[in-house]
Amino acid sequence: MSHAASTDRDFEPPLVLTARNVTKSYADRVVLRGVSLELRAGERLALTGASGSGKSTLLNCLGGVDRPDAGSIRFENIFLETLDSDGLTEVRRRDIGTIFQFFHLLPTLTAAENVELPLQLNGVAAKERAERVRSLLERVGVTDRADAFPGQLSGGEMQRVAIARALAHRPTVLLADEPTGNLDSRNGAIILELLRELSDETDTALVLVTHSGAAAQICHREIHLRDGQIAGEREKD
Repeated sequence: MSHAASTDRDFEPPLVLTARNVTKSYADRVVLRGVSLELRAGERLALTGASGSGKSTLLNCLGGVDRPDAGSIRFENIFLETLDSDGLTEVRRRDIGTIFQFFHLLPTLTAAENVELPLQLNGVAAKERAERVRSLLERVGVTDRADAFPGQLSGGEMQRVAIARALAHRPTVLLADEPTGNLDSRNGAIILELLRELSDETDTALVLVTHSGAAAQICHREIHLRDGQIAGEREKD
């Protein structure tokens, strides 16, 4: 059931991600100062704020890429701070999808092979891999580019492929770091609408780091960071 259904008082989607008093420093620079948040299944959350406010660092901590210096991050029933590096890799591979500003597609693989890669890593059978890849490329509108390499794709096409790859293993949470930051306004708007639709269709929670008001608008809630702290939080209309 999507987040939209949570307006029904009898149902509240389960928590999938909880951060409590997360603190992170690099050398002598404090980047996060006791940040706490919750994210429910199917919910879309925008993280906004000026450059250097801690958005991407928080996203990296939520995704198990960076370890907080203090505080706790709970992913479903797993406390990330209790895991070793192999455990964190397993959670990311199984339950987290990530979309980047600069796409991060592997240049020596075709579009279809890029989407298939996380399924191979998770040991999904060949027949199911082929079906999921075909279905996802069709859903994001790049079926005709399946055999193209990233260097042959436009920016908008690369981000569509990256979204398909991020969703291929059916993650619980999708983390997106400025996913429209390297696109023109038209393609950016198309990608945002695609993210909104796919989040609704799959009930995948989304954390979206963005400078863009239009991007934040596809989310249910917005958290504004300033100097590593939550400066404001609001529900979106």
